[in-house]
Amino acid sequence: MTVPLGLPVPPHTPHAISVSLPKWQDNVDYEESAKRVVDVQVSGYPRFFIHLSIQKLARLCTHKFGRPNESCMLFPSQKIADQCRTFMHARSLPSGVPISARLIHFSICPEDKQNQGPCVNEDATLLLSSAPANLHIVLFPQEAFPVAKQFWQHTGLGISSRLAEHCLSLLPVDPTFIPNGLGSTPRKALNKHYSAKKTTVSPPQSPVAEDLSFDHSVYLEERYGRNLPISLAASAKRALRRRISGVLVRDTSVDCPDGPCAGDQNYALGPSSRGVKGLTENDVFLFPTGMTAIWNAHQLALAVRPPPGEVFTYTDTLKVLEKWGPGCHFIADDSLDPLEKYLEEESQRDPTTPPIVALFTEFPSNPLLKSADLPRLRSLANKYDFLVVIDETVGNFVNIEVFPYADIVVSSLTKVFSGYSNVMGGSLCLNPQGRHYTELKAHMDTHYEDTYFDEDAIYMERNSRDFRRRVPMIDANAEAVCDFLRSKSAAGGASSPVVKEVFYPRYMTTEHYDRCRIKGDPSLGIQEGGYGGLFSVTFTSLAIAAAFFDKLSCYKGPSLGTNFTLACPYTILAHYGELDWASSFGVERTIVRVSVGMEDTATLLAWFREAVEAAETAAQQ
Repeated sequence: MTVPLGLPVPPHTPHAISVSLPKWQDNVDYEESAKRVVDVQVSGYPRFFIHLSIQKLARLCTHKFGRPNESCMLFPSQKIADQCRTFMHARSLPSGVPISARLIHFSICPEDKQNQGPCVNEDATLLLSSAPANLHIVLFPQEAFPVAKQFWQHTGLGISSRLAEHCLSLLPVDPTFIPNGLGSTPRKALNKHYSAKKTTVSPPQSPVAEDLSFDHSVYLEERYGRNLPISLAASAKRALRRRISGVLVRDTSVDCPDGPCAGDQNYALGPSSRGVKGLTENDVFLFPTGMTAIWNAHQLALAVRPPPGEVFTYTDTLKVLEKWGPGCHFIADDSLDPLEKYLEEESQRDPTTPPIVALFTEFPSNPLLKSADLPRLRSLANKYDFLVVIDETVGNFVNIEVFPYADIVVSSLTKVFSGYSNVMGGSLCLNPQGRHYTELKAHMDTHYEDTYFDEDAIYMERNSRDFRRRVPMIDANAEAVCDFLRSKSAAGGASSPVVKEVFYPRYMTTEHYDRCRIKGDPSLGIQEGGYGGLFSVTFTSLAIAAAFFDKLSCYKGPSLGTNFTLACPYTILAHYGELDWASSFGVERTIVRVSVGMEDTATLLAWFREAVEAAETAAQQ
């Protein structure tokens, strides 16, 4: 199962959303931007590593439109490009040297490749390869690239790798037009996640691409629907919104073998199965990434609720809330008592204004898999008039029912909803029974901008057709592995344990999770919800954790929710520059986070048994 360092996970996947970091030290060196990692990295999680096709297109755009010592970022709409420019200006103001950025609209037509003249109107019957493309380019001084990268990373609004390839396919093939090197994309800024560590920008090196023949690449991509007619994209998006809203009467992988028939206007629909009355596909909004959905939920909350106000968060959404809006508070405690005390004090200080705008929480949380007391949270929201935004990505709506407690539900479709790790996507859903639904819906209907690239939507629709079948298999595997690892911990009765703790909803704040876990009803064809496929495990020392991780035979890299098992040293990747801060909230350095896949259960248990044995050997040494 070992994939060489720096190559895509899964292998031979041109648009893979993970990268192989097979050893503990590889992850440390990745965060340090060590040359041995940088030089071989050809893939990565798209918000943190800019895909090579996007880098190539950015070089072309900089060469065509840029001035000396300028770099650029590429976006799918003028509105987003302007938001990036505004963000860069605002973030640079405290330095006393505001960043001045320029916007360029670059319309790329199929005729450009043959120099045949101006664009023609888009025809819905054309193949994707025949459709024109629009790029919105933000140009800025090279030294401002890290600030632009913050916007790209924390909003997820940059163009997708498939859109970049589409644009490249429309441009003339002229080797002299492409400058050497990657001077416009400083590599130091590409590898960082949420690290606060200061680094300097150095000229990057061109990585060596994975050896993948064109025919093999096309075959693998066609497996998921590459180059379907554009006319199917609208149907694919409609099918996705129906699938997420739970209104499809029939929705199995065999119902639509040749296309997104679930998106047909005349397809059979019924009442939503998501736990609230009146939910329809029109309450679901699609976005290019899960983080884009979260960012838009935050923008929506600020737009419709009375200012000024602050936002509370339980999740890594903290980075979005810190950089936009009036301010935020971060709660890591399981108890809601501190929140309730704050709300009461602020309400007494000014009874005329809600004390906060919104509260964001994951259910369950990543990486500690703890679940908030949603009924109590809903009661507080009703009393103090704030919005509740719930990220259901980790739990997913096959397992849990959180809609009754939320005003807004967001999800990263990139994860288990897709499962195949080859496309990004996100969703934002409004609760039609929520007290602020009317104003939220009116704002979304007026301001929503569909920037989800059509080809990405086609892949996502096809990938998600067997979502409901895959989840129970993943849940069962995860529970088996967690039971084994817990037996090796002190909590499981081990005499000399190397495992410190296993974080899994079955063991963590179980009463809160079970309250939202879907109750099975065979007579109605409703399957009982499980505890999900994600867990984290900590160890008694860093050396023991590294020995366990290095021996583990599954794929290793960032991301989660994949159909295959995927592990990473979470704290190293997510908080390398703030390890002490993360540790203060229980996110220890020894954490190995595992997203369990659909492999044979016996095989999975053998992998983890071997890894524990390696950890025990390290403990003896």
